[in-house]
Formats: sequence, C-alpha cells, structure tokens
Amino acid sequence: MNPAANPAPPATRGAMHPVLSGVGAALPSRVIGNDHFLPLDATDAWITRRTGIRTRHRLGPGETLADLAERAAREALADAGRHPHEVDHVLVCTITPDRITPGIAPELAARLGADGPPAIDLNAACSGFVYALDHACALVETGRAGCVLVCAAEALSRITDHHDRSTAVLFGDAAGAVVVTAHPTAERPVFLLGSDGRHTELLYADRDERLLRMEGREVFEFAVDNMTEQTRKVLGAGGIGLDDVDLFVGHQANARILLAVAAELGLPDARVEIAVDSVGNTSSASIPHALWQARERGRLPAGARIVMAAFGAGFVWGAGLMRWKTDRPQHDRTHHRDSESSEHDRTHHPETDSHEHDRTHHTPTANPSDQGDTPCQR
Repeated sequence: MNPAANPAPPATRGAMHPVLSGVGAALPSRVIGNDHFLPLDATDAWITRRTGIRTRHRLGPGETLADLAERAAREALADAGRHPHEVDHVLVCTITPDRITPGIAPELAARLGADGPPAIDLNAACSGFVYALDHACALVETGRAGCVLVCAAEALSRITDHHDRSTAVLFGDAAGAVVVTAHPTAERPVFLLGSDGRHTELLYADRDERLLRMEGREVFEFAVDNMTEQTRKVLGAGGIGLDDVDLFVGHQANARILLAVAAELGLPDARVEIAVDSVGNTSSASIPHALWQARERGRLPAGARIVMAAFGAGFVWGAGLMRWKTDRPQHDRTHHRDSESSEHDRTHHPETDSHEHDRTHHTPTANPSDQGDTPCQR
C-alpha cells in the first residue's frame, strides 16, 4: 500500500498543528550570467526567452554543500526564534551530496550544535522538499517532534553537462531551509504525493556518467499538466479554492512552466512567486529559496496560506497546502539589509566574478506557450 494513502494518526498534542515558522536561504559566491554561455551559441535573449533565467549561482573554490546548508539552516532557526538545541529532527533533501556517505544531515546537526537529533538525507529529486516537509509535518502532528528543521541543498553544477546548451543554462546551486513547529490555532496541512516510474528515461543522471540528461519537451508538458492537476487536487482536499490562496510556490524549474501552470489555474501573477530568474533551477532547494524570497519581500503575512507544487525525476511529484505563522512583524527588509555589511548580506548578495548584475527582481518574459495520486491530510 502506498504509505502516502494513510492519513496521519490522530494528533497527540490536542489542537496543535504544524506550521512554517522560519525560513532561510544561502547562495554560493560565484554568479554566472547568461553571457557565460555565448561559446555554446546561447545568447542572453535566447536563454531569457526560453527559460526566464538571467543568472545562476555555482559553488566556488573551497565551498561545500554543507556550508550552504548550515548558512540556510541558521537563518531559518533565527527567523523562527529557535535555538539548535530545540531541534528534534533534521531532514536534508539533496541529489548532489558532498559525499556518497555519510549524508549531510548528521554533519549539519553537528555544525549547528544540535543535541544529537535523528538526522537523515532524502532523495526525491526536485520534489524532495515537499516530501521532506510532509514527513516533518507527520512528526509534529503525531507528537514525535515539536521542532523539525528541513533543509534542501543542491549543487547541480556537479552533475551538469556544461557543453550541452539545452541543460547547462538551466541549473544552479543553492540551499534553502524551513523550521516546522506546532501551533495551537493552525489548520491541518494537506499533502498529496505520487510517482510514475515509467518515465525514468526522460530525466535522469546515470551512476557512471553522473550528468543530467533530459528530454526537454516531454518533461515540460508533463510538468505543466502534473503541477496544475496536483495543485487543484490539494486545494480540493483542503476544501478551499484559489481565492483562499495567498501564495503559490511551484518548483522553480523554468519560468515558462510556472507561468503556464498559473495560466491553467487562472491564478493571478501577483500570487505566484518566481525566483528562477535570478538563481536558475536549483532542484529541491528551489521552493524553500522562493519562500525565503517571498519572506524578504514582505509577501508572507502572518497566517498566510501557501500552496506548493513540485515534480522531479522518476517521475515523482508532490503538492502541499500549509500555513505560514510568525509573531514577527512583516516588512520588506531589503532596504534595511542594503545599509548593512553583515554576513547575511554576503550570504545572499555575493559579488559576481564576471560582471555586475542588477539584483532587482525581474518579472520573466518567457512565453508559456513557446497516475496513483494519494492525498495525505496531516
């Protein structure tokens, strides 16, 4: 039986339900602009039109994925007002770990100074964050944890064919993290997970070659149809409509996919978070990074209802409906941050090693036209 078909046992903490209480993100120091790909006959106009991507980040010399994960996790914990000693579980999703074994999660827990909590890595490709978030919510709702750290960290530059212009322009490195805690008034999160292993050859990286290979047109069509369908289903399972959604955060694979899904749903662009333009496709890290961006721009008011949808190699997919809850005031912290020279600034606004890029948010100009689902209500 598909485990996602089994609803979580009744909560043992009364009316306490999981909420997103903190978010953080980290980007590598190296910034790659579209001009970098001119030798591949890929111009800025060609890349932007097809993908909506303007820049992406890559690990620099001496940087590790664990470094990114730690920076993102520390910011998420600070945003939630939590100390590492309060973390009951650490979940890390990645397809590009620093080592085959051990995983990043135990190292992350140790770096943070946590008190030896259970710590595991998960691999569900680009859907990894939604899968890990579902697991975190189950731990909180069943009373097995009061505070769960979920971190997604990816270095896709490690498995990108840098001579293939169809994929080289897409991928970037990043980390994002959230803290999941219990709240007495929150509604229950809803998650829908599924897979169809018949499509393995459309998107994969072999053990020996260790490079991503993708049939772009087929993946694009599946992604748009699947993310649209799963979003509708998770809203239905939650008993709400699009008008009740404060923010839609989809896997940031490609701006054309996000815009196409929004168009199919009839969702206004103002409620769709797009971060792929500045960081590229960062696999499982894309949703938490986009959540961080929304937080920075004051787009996550207390109690905001967030819908997330992702798909990835396998194919595996997931959609979730969850509340953001924080007692800290919402405001656009960008202007305050610009006046400081803190480590936080250097983490999220590194210097480019090629030429200066406009760090202002650009609305992508990409043209969206160019089986076995089981809802799991936590």
